[in-house]
Amino acid sequence: MEHASLRLTSLTRRFGGNTAVDRVTLDIPQGQFVGVIGRSGAGKSTLLRLINRLIDRSEGQIHHGDTDVTALRGKALRQWRRDCAMIFQQFNLVDRLDVLTNVLVGRLAERGFLASMAMNFTDEERTLAIQALDRLDMAPKALQRAGTLSGGQQQRVAIARALVQRPRIMLADEPIASLDPGNATRVMEALRNINHEDGLTVLVNLHTLDTARAYCDRIIAMREGRVMFDGTAHQLTDDVVRDIYGSEGLAEFNEAVTSTTVTRNPALTPA
Repeated sequence: MEHASLRLTSLTRRFGGNTAVDRVTLDIPQGQFVGVIGRSGAGKSTLLRLINRLIDRSEGQIHHGDTDVTALRGKALRQWRRDCAMIFQQFNLVDRLDVLTNVLVGRLAERGFLASMAMNFTDEERTLAIQALDRLDMAPKALQRAGTLSGGQQQRVAIARALVQRPRIMLADEPIASLDPGNATRVMEALRNINHEDGLTVLVNLHTLDTARAYCDRIIAMREGRVMFDGTAHQLTDDVVRDIYGSEGLAEFNEAVTSTTVTRNPALTPA
């Protein structure tokens, strides 16, 4: 696997008179686990969508190694979206399809339009999908309809779907926001294990400080579209958060912690 850093240079996105992402410059080495925190409306989700090219930037550049991501079009853009897998808060599974087929949808980025419509998959692809489900303790549910699963189970299926894309970067937009603490822990452990075992770069938007501190090598804090902090979990003290967001902001984060407390499970985490 190519070891290429992800570089954002003065990345900006405007929606009318509102600047959602404001001149963000970051260099993210291959294999880093990065948490992006901030209040609602801080620009976190827009930042991930810009990286994945689900939306286009107003100004600035995105590079992955020697590739100018902002210049990609057509097939090259589809390949980038395959290499840069996206996980959403809403899971985006097809409820009426079984779990295995939902995971196999992740392979459609490899095909043209007509082949995708046929939904025919090889034995190798099916094996890949089962292996991805097994990593997330979801293989026994392979033939169950996705709509019958719990929220936490659906999110793990969504991660398996992203895995079968064989990505180099994994983006997760508030993946635990709607989950109970137990399922939130399972999802965060799964992302951390993928980061450790596969060497994937992981960027995850989070709303709680304790989750970011527990799992992330690096934390980026955003406010009003700008990066206000970029450092390690150890450096992100309550005093720093208070300096960035004020006492009201710290109280908001601490309140969110009480509703979704995620603690690292040492039994599931690689040494």
